[in-house]
Amino acid sequence: MPYAMLIDVTRCVGCGQCRDACQTQNEQPFSDAEQFSQDQFNYVKAVQVEDGERYVRRQCMHCEEPACASVCPVGALQKTAEGPVVYSADKCMGCRYCMVACPFSVPTYQWDKRAPQVRKCSFCAGRLVKGEQPACAAACPAEATVFGDRDELLAEAHRRIQEQPDLYVPTVYGEHEAGGTSMLYLSDVPFEQLGLPVGIPEESLPGLTFKVLSKIPSISMMWGTALAGTWWVIHRRMTLAADGSTPPAPQSEPESTTSAGRES
Repeated sequence: MPYAMLIDVTRCVGCGQCRDACQTQNEQPFSDAEQFSQDQFNYVKAVQVEDGERYVRRQCMHCEEPACASVCPVGALQKTAEGPVVYSADKCMGCRYCMVACPFSVPTYQWDKRAPQVRKCSFCAGRLVKGEQPACAAACPAEATVFGDRDELLAEAHRRIQEQPDLYVPTVYGEHEAGGTSMLYLSDVPFEQLGLPVGIPEESLPGLTFKVLSKIPSISMMWGTALAGTWWVIHRRMTLAADGSTPPAPQSEPESTTSAGRES
């Protein structure tokens, strides 16, 4: 049963308690910056829209098939059965491929450390194992963030859209993006106005990569066969030429003979 969180932007009051709870849980210094950093895994951003202001919280999306984990050559990032994408610092080699692969630009890096680590939200994986909900969801006073089973939260999100079609954008952000994520968003304004990345393929990025990589063996075999055939033809001609077996090329008659023939 994978867990998820439903974030309803229409209910968020911008209090920042989810951010503060996250920083307390991860023993980070207080910050109200509106961006990810090595000491901030969760932030709340005020966004100006046509009819006022909206607040949107951001954190790791914990993809169903995470691109960050698929590109990690040492398995430092793993998707657990409960939903979180967790990071093992003792395995990390510092290649930072995960930072490039993430379609949501989430992971950050400790550039100022002698033994740097990749940093991001862990979905409070330790709390989930104990049967507790993530610190951010537990701290939300307006139920703008709700924690639970992913399928049940998707059903709840679609129920809200159906009951209030004039309020919500008729899409649950995160249901299909990048193959689906554990963070699901409802909004009354287009998601791009909230600063959420749009245009992300619905198919998982590791799935797209596999489609390309799976064709490489057959393509390599075809090219190998073609090159081997070309080499055989060229080598055969060179061998015949060296043995004197190649028939001489036809030569044209001397100019004098041709001219004499015309005169006669």
